Amino acid sequence: MIQEVPNIKHLENDNFFLIAGPCVVESEELIFEVAEKVKAITDRLGIPYIFKASYRKANRSRGDSFTGIGDEKGLELIRKVGDHFNLPVTTDFHSAEEAALAAKYVDILQVPAFLCRQTDILTAAAETGKIVNVKKGQFLSADSMVHAVNKIKEAGNNKVWLTERGTTFGYQDLVVDYRGLPVMQKFAPTIMDCTHSLQQPNQSSGVTGGKPELIETIAKAAVAVGVDGLFIETHPNPAVAKSDGANMLRLELLEELLVKLVRVRKAIR
Repeated sequence: MIQEVPNIKHLENDNFFLIAGPCVVESEELIFEVAEKVKAITDRLGIPYIFKASYRKANRSRGDSFTGIGDEKGLELIRKVGDHFNLPVTTDFHSAEEAALAAKYVDILQVPAFLCRQTDILTAAAETGKIVNVKKGQFLSADSMVHAVNKIKEAGNNKVWLTERGTTFGYQDLVVDYRGLPVMQKFAPTIMDCTHSLQQPNQSSGVTGGKPELIETIAKAAVAVGVDGLFIETHPNPAVAKSDGANMLRLELLEELLVKLVRVRKAIR
């Protein structure tokens, strides 16, 4: 059973929930546009919705990549979206010291995949009392994520989610092993990251590539397996996005995709 967060109830017998938003806070106008449109769609379809955006992108290949508009400014805007649209909000953070700061503004703390084994980060997140969503490292098996869950619970917080985001395959690709979803569901509610799992990292250009045309494939399979939630980064125009544009879903395509996914969910129920 998904833990409740402010203003959201997981419809366990009817639907998955959705975590969605642009990769990073580029501007107030952008995040409000995305949140408004996604909320309207999810309200129509009966899908619980959590808004997501990063206040800072700490893991970039190139030193000149866009990282954000400032930590507190980005966090304040994420909170503003949550308050304005009456939505729970989430963001990723990047060090143990940042956990308490981010927790002042969001309902759910997201631990990045590359940091999912860092005990100090997991413990700091747990100590905030927020729900902690841990992304599975691209280098880890699904079974090994029980240790991340245990670290958070041992720190006194039982509110843990896990997110699958693909496994490294060679140097420049990822694959999704759907056997891992029910494995991780034994430990915690489990989410499928339908966009980052289609990244093509380590490109010689220093800009991560992606295969957004396969987002529907990844999402349908995850819903068919019975995943608890979906994570989809979306942008009105991914081609001009300042981060992860190569694997984000164009915002205008989201409703049609979610309609199909709701049908899949009903079929397996």
